[in-house]
Amino acid sequence: MAWSVPSASCTEAGPLNPLSAVYGQVTRFRRHWYEQRPHRQRQLGIPVVSVGNLVVGGSGKTPVVAMLAELLREHGYAPAVISRGYKRRDVTQDVAIVSDGVSVLAAVDVSGDEPQLLARRLTGVPVVVGADRYEAGLVARDRLGARVLILDDGFQHLRLARTVDLLLLADADLREQVLPGGRLREPLEAAARADALLVTERAQAEALARRVGVERAFIVRVDSQSLRLVTPFGAVVTPSPRRVVVVAGIARPERLVSAVRELGYSVEDQITFPDHHWFTAADVERVQARARKAGADAILTTEKDAVRLESVATGPVPMMFLPIDAHVEPEDAFTRWLLERIGPSQVRQ
Repeated sequence: MAWSVPSASCTEAGPLNPLSAVYGQVTRFRRHWYEQRPHRQRQLGIPVVSVGNLVVGGSGKTPVVAMLAELLREHGYAPAVISRGYKRRDVTQDVAIVSDGVSVLAAVDVSGDEPQLLARRLTGVPVVVGADRYEAGLVARDRLGARVLILDDGFQHLRLARTVDLLLLADADLREQVLPGGRLREPLEAAARADALLVTERAQAEALARRVGVERAFIVRVDSQSLRLVTPFGAVVTPSPRRVVVVAGIARPERLVSAVRELGYSVEDQITFPDHHWFTAADVERVQARARKAGADAILTTEKDAVRLESVATGPVPMMFLPIDAHVEPEDAFTRWLLERIGPSQVRQ
């Protein structure tokens, strides 16, 4: 269910180290500066729904962005996703159209991994990347006909005005420190600026919302789909393997390992790379060697890693990825709340 709770103040748990204290003050000042000067935020003239978090690294934003895009499209809106395209290798285009909603138009080097994933997964939803999210939004609005924008990883992108701020939050975030001593991008008190929390821990949603002073919280449920091949990309795997080696270039690889084990696979080995790592042929050779040594039936990775592995995925042990879907509960209440915030005027006529 969705909860309404009274406002409350919050501070970081535990003493901050000096560098974290300085970083926290800088980010606190920056947010306050924009809040006192709303006219300095750039306006796109159409609703903007931001999906973000407080910590660096993975928190499940990409499946939530995909879910929102599909929800809005199914209710008659014309959504597009705008993203920074973090760690994309080819930045010759300031703004790149990754997908026009019909075809994928940019390679992963140009798009970055998460926008590429979204472009391949979403039908009828353009995806645009650019360091300047305002310029990316203009392209999505004026060239691609978007009437609602989903701002991927946008909670700290204060230069762009938004209609709805959705914040993914976990109980573990409350025990983090601000960078560089911890994983928080800004002090925990910033969570109170969110319009709603999205929380994966059902039992903790109400307490988390009360703790950070946010009026409303919804539950995010994550489901795994059938395994797919890295190459040819997306082909459904049958039959499923039993013994696997897990490979991940994501911020929190332990989540993938846990998910794979919960699905009943026997994890014979696990190999980790830095988040957003661009895989090489040498990397794949090493992974293949360890998979053969472990007697694995398959090499399993994430969908985000798969788009970076596709061009170098060779070897006798098949490489597969585990797609993840997100669902918000209660669905009807969340949909009604979100569409009321966006307004009916953006529905396709």
